[in-house]
Amino acid sequence: MSISAAGPDPGEGPALDPLDSGGLDASQALELLRSGELEITGRLVDASNATLLCEIRLDCAVADGADGAGADPGGDDAGRVTSARCVYKPVRGERALWDFPDGTLAARELAAYEVSEAMDPGIVPPTVMRPGPFGEGMVQLWIDVDTTVDLVELTRADDPRLRRIALFDAVINNSDRKGGHLLPAPSGRVYGIDHGVTFHTDDKLRTLLWTWRGERLTARECTVLRGLSESLGGDLGERLTSLLTTAELAALQARVERLLARRRFPMPSADWPAIPWPPF
Repeated sequence: MSISAAGPDPGEGPALDPLDSGGLDASQALELLRSGELEITGRLVDASNATLLCEIRLDCAVADGADGAGADPGGDDAGRVTSARCVYKPVRGERALWDFPDGTLAARELAAYEVSEAMDPGIVPPTVMRPGPFGEGMVQLWIDVDTTVDLVELTRADDPRLRRIALFDAVINNSDRKGGHLLPAPSGRVYGIDHGVTFHTDDKLRTLLWTWRGERLTARECTVLRGLSESLGGDLGERLTSLLTTAELAALQARVERLLARRRFPMPSADWPAIPWPPF
């Protein structure tokens, strides 16, 4: 599967608080991720797959297409460089899994971002697929974390920030919502990351976010799901065809329709583990 610098148009970026992103807004972040130069600065050694910490930099003369205005060679923007930290996961660094096809995890991360933007912008940090130092891979904006937040307490809270992530996970069939895959940020937002093992055709929901199991969906949540269903039949569905198989797309649509029909959060299944291991 070959995808070059894919992702939503920067002008249609997600809700992103600059407090969490080194001062970047959504359109700036996506433009930087798509066009910037990656420099590897470290590796997250606890990750299951190759996960490289990078600095990404973009000269203002290259980035001036974000608003179509261009940079004034003699103005304040002359020579300015936009930069940020990001995570780069090359496809060639993905560990083989028995239940997911090889080389597809990065594409699933981008698919999760696309779906999150159609559902509830700002759940997943800005994400693209693009070439990098070790070949094509997923590149995602680094989100600063509020280290004073207790993740154990957070995952047990009846918190609307987590409720929307729980619904998102039910839609994408997330089999790995660990506590460490939640990022409480300085702005007060909570972001979700690490969506490589998602969109399986079999039900595989494994998560710590079971606080709302069996609860009725709100009117707003049903509206969000109806909007997603419509988007899957349009432009979103077309974009996802390069990231997921036909069967996975059909299963995604079926999960959305099932949630709408039942109007309730799913219950844990007795057929597979309901909580990922390790949970944190």
